[in-house]
Amino acid sequence: MNYTVQHIAEITNSQFIGDGSLLIKNIAYDSRIIYSIKNTAFIAINTHKNSGEKFIESAMDKGINVIISEHHYPAFENITWIIVENSVEFLQKLAKYHFEHSHLQSIGITGSNGKTILKEWLYQCLWNEFPTVKSPKSFNSQIGLPLSLLQINNSHQLGIFEVGISKPHEMEKLENIFHPQIGLLTHIGTAHAANFSSEEELINEKIILFKNSEVIIYNGDNFLVDQKIKKSYSDKKLISYGFKKENQVFIKNNISKDENIIVEYLGEEISFPAHQRDEATLTNAMALISVLKELNIENKKIVEKINLLKAVEMRLEAIEGIKGNIIINDSFNLDLDSLKTALQFLNEYNKSKKSLVLTDIVGVNSNAKELYEEVSELVNEQNFDSVFLIGDEISNFSELFKTKTYTFIDTKELIESKHLTEIENQIILLKGARKFEIEKLKDILELRKHDTVLEVNLNAILHNINYHKSLLKPGTKMMAMVKANAYGLGSFEVSEFLQHHHIDYLGVAYADEGVELRKKGITTPIIVMNPEQHSYQTIIEYNLEPEIYSFRVLELFYEAVQKSGYDKKYPIHIKLETGMHRLGFKDFELDQLNETLSHKNVKVQSMFSHLSSSDMPEEKEFTLKQLEVFEKNSSYLIEKLGYTPIRHILNSAGITSYKDHQHDMVRIGIGMLGESADAEIQKQLRSVVSFKTVISQISTVENGESVGYSRRYKADHPTRIATIPVGYADGIPRLIGNQVGNVGINKTLAPIVGNICMDMMMINVDHIPNVKEGDTVTVFNAKPSLKEFAGYCKTITYEVLTSISPRVKRIYIKD
Repeated sequence: MNYTVQHIAEITNSQFIGDGSLLIKNIAYDSRIIYSIKNTAFIAINTHKNSGEKFIESAMDKGINVIISEHHYPAFENITWIIVENSVEFLQKLAKYHFEHSHLQSIGITGSNGKTILKEWLYQCLWNEFPTVKSPKSFNSQIGLPLSLLQINNSHQLGIFEVGISKPHEMEKLENIFHPQIGLLTHIGTAHAANFSSEEELINEKIILFKNSEVIIYNGDNFLVDQKIKKSYSDKKLISYGFKKENQVFIKNNISKDENIIVEYLGEEISFPAHQRDEATLTNAMALISVLKELNIENKKIVEKINLLKAVEMRLEAIEGIKGNIIINDSFNLDLDSLKTALQFLNEYNKSKKSLVLTDIVGVNSNAKELYEEVSELVNEQNFDSVFLIGDEISNFSELFKTKTYTFIDTKELIESKHLTEIENQIILLKGARKFEIEKLKDILELRKHDTVLEVNLNAILHNINYHKSLLKPGTKMMAMVKANAYGLGSFEVSEFLQHHHIDYLGVAYADEGVELRKKGITTPIIVMNPEQHSYQTIIEYNLEPEIYSFRVLELFYEAVQKSGYDKKYPIHIKLETGMHRLGFKDFELDQLNETLSHKNVKVQSMFSHLSSSDMPEEKEFTLKQLEVFEKNSSYLIEKLGYTPIRHILNSAGITSYKDHQHDMVRIGIGMLGESADAEIQKQLRSVVSFKTVISQISTVENGESVGYSRRYKADHPTRIATIPVGYADGIPRLIGNQVGNVGINKTLAPIVGNICMDMMMINVDHIPNVKEGDTVTVFNAKPSLKEFAGYCKTITYEVLTSISPRVKRIYIKD
């Protein structure tokens, strides 16, 4: 982008107020992650769920002086406004104009699965053939695609963009703004399929993208896809790929036995080695070859490029570091786009001090001086305490960085300097190209050095929250339960992420949990669900809000409020008993409760209850009775109080099954982590937690030999046994040993054999080909799933998660 305010207004038929000569190169859509204010406008995006206009002031506080909005706010002075009718449509109009005046060759990728991987693989293969622009991350929606297209500049010759839809009639809008010359259709699966009446409707919607394409490359293994494309686009160049020999591109040889994979492309043979031979990887490889051939890349070069492909790491890791530091590990790839993404992620943390490790940007066809001037401008705006530059090229431009800057030839020299290990209580961002191996810095700086890790995908948490929010009325608040260390995932890390995304309330079990969050900078309102008597003064001191469930607790807490000298009405939350018979005021106590409250300097912030069986369809009658009692008793108490507190009773299962009873707020717990008792709801949620380790050793146990303590497993034939470094001290119950439970290796279940030890367990890998020491082992995530693992343990997912030992390293990922 490189437009004046006036030009943007003309392009989009909008009105501007202020300085029309201001130059706009970037549009920020989220005030929380603005990483640069130079030539940047903030767009207040309004949707049916939220209004970006309430964040205009936040964007201005960061220095933004151009606002794109559906409304003008004259009270904000010295601001230039672009006033639009519809913020999303404005973005799409601008992106359409920008794309259509770019004159670049374009590839549009759509489908259910594999879009992002193929986009990244194509970029790896083509960046040094053509100056190339691509969608950042998975930006492919009604908002994401326009933002991606606005990255195109005059130097680009090729654009690779993902296009995603979630419901009917969306693709027509996207094709209107982006019409790729080469269309690529990946696998059609179940992603978003629930919003379509049939697979046929989904396919018809997806292929609208190719209406103006010259070439369509598609997975022909799906008969319906093949039929639809041939019927709709018989006048275009069509290339089908897949495992079926009827495709124009297919695998010719035996993939399980032959050393190389041989792909036949329109009669030509292309042979290459493949370490991963699963169906998804090979399908993507055939799609990749088809596009490269269409771009006239010769076979020899294609094989070279395939051999150089790196695994697509689309994630940033946040890890607890030594000396109170947080390590943000983004050492997987480095270009300008990924640097911007990392800086956005950094802004989600509220630590005031931060340092950066940054390497040469490798393989960019650009003027080095211009490139590092742009890099230094971005870095300088972040106010890092220290910047560590690695590599000859970037070190030559060290004078462009305004903070305290150190230069090193390579990562080894930085490690030997000891500078990083002297840093305390900071965020340290590791951002580098693969060749510099700066992941070695992570190994030095992380607090816990274990092969066994619990990976927590923060974006999956956000997806699950947003899914549940989609079932609510726009004004309904949401409270997230982060008790018991956020179900074992890490209370502060999860709470900070939720606070960044404007959760309304957090819920903890005990005051100590809330105090820890306050000390680390969490300012969101926090309800203490089990306020113990000795903790009342602490609750008041740290601005926590107690659950009040009995007259005794009310009297004792009010005494504590009086002793503290608190001179306002203290916020409390009244628990009503509706049938669970755990805690709460009963209906015959409501008059006395009102009388007591009227004489005390407290304010009922909310009144609530808890459903005992909302996840059990067979208990629907009982649940409806609970809801009826809550409605009746809370309404009666509101009438007596003379004001209206927030009301909430629905938990995760209640949100999905009883949404007519959402009241003013709902509480999300296990649903936030991607778990639901409803199979259909489960399909809409994303897995949040991965418990992983590695194989320490593989041995052959001969016929008659035993494994582990008490000789509980004896081999009846020569058997390959793998030992993995995780045991009951890590949260694996002993009862799932002796072939009760399984773990996953290479997407195959492997039974646990023998007794589980404190720090280790043994698994049978006899049936898994090519398994080797150091391979990843999945304790639970996809195979087995968390729910399946809980089944082995004869318990619920809550207990599994909360039982994972603190010694297991937590890694926080944004993909």
